[in-house]
Amino acid sequence: MTAATSATGQPAGGTPAAASPVTTGSEKRAEMLAGYALIVVPMLLFLVLNIGSVLYEVFVSLWKWNVRTGPQQFRGIQNYQTLFADDIFWRAVQNTVYYAVIWVPLTMALGLFLAVIVNQKLRGQAFFRAAYYFPAIASSVAITILWIFIMSPEGLFNTVRGAIGINPLFAALGFSANQNWIGDERTALNTVIILNAWTTSGTFMLFYLASLQTISGEVYEAAALDGASWWQTFRRITFPLLRPAHYFVATVALIGALQLFDQAYVAGGVGGDPNNALMTVVLYLFNAAVSQANFGYAAAVGVVLFAIIFTATLVQRRLFGSTPSWL
Repeated sequence: MTAATSATGQPAGGTPAAASPVTTGSEKRAEMLAGYALIVVPMLLFLVLNIGSVLYEVFVSLWKWNVRTGPQQFRGIQNYQTLFADDIFWRAVQNTVYYAVIWVPLTMALGLFLAVIVNQKLRGQAFFRAAYYFPAIASSVAITILWIFIMSPEGLFNTVRGAIGINPLFAALGFSANQNWIGDERTALNTVIILNAWTTSGTFMLFYLASLQTISGEVYEAAALDGASWWQTFRRITFPLLRPAHYFVATVALIGALQLFDQAYVAGGVGGDPNNALMTVVLYLFNAAVSQANFGYAAAVGVVLFAIIFTATLVQRRLFGSTPSWL
């Protein structure tokens, strides 16, 4: 026996060594059951409210459905056949896809641009962050009505461009001095795109700003020591490191774009005027469910929209799964 221990085998200091706790099988089982008990309610809510609602919508789409009495007549895929044969539905799909293709990258670029600006050490930084974000928390209906007045024939936009003398440029593009930007089917959807790019870029700015602040300053210091320009730093460091933010923002933006409704409804009414230029898939669904009370058909529209959104999300995941060659 060494001098460091006593005759009883304890350390010479006289303090017994603490015995390591031993977790029995019953204790492990109890911890596991407690963990499952904590997640069982959220999982049940998810299954019922999300997965269950989708399956129920598929079921409703196979029937002629009455909101009070339920199923009246089994139609099978007849609702889908009618849907795919409707030219207005395909115009709604065309408008929605065009809106998504233009609005999503435009708003992402604006959001990233604003995030880079407000991430700098500027005087009044908090004010600019709040100012850029304010349109996102304002009422979309109120902003859309204000935008209609601004873009009307006698509105602020036409007045300003006339005052600064750029009407000849617009005339060369085929637009009159009193152009009705929302009332013209050539420009109605693009006008809504500009409106939503302005109102939503502040939200994307916050998403990008949160990711920008996680990038270590040492990376930029090393790039500066190597003589990298601001564009090289942004292209080779900032932009690639924002990959998780790109995926998140692009997914949220695309889902929101495919669900465009309120601005189209306020600006174009239930018919998506002028001449279905503002008809979207969700507005088409609204007309089927509310205006026509054809709930089985509206459910078929919802199932198709779900399939489009789900497919688009999978494509985005594939695109962001590996670094693009142009980075």
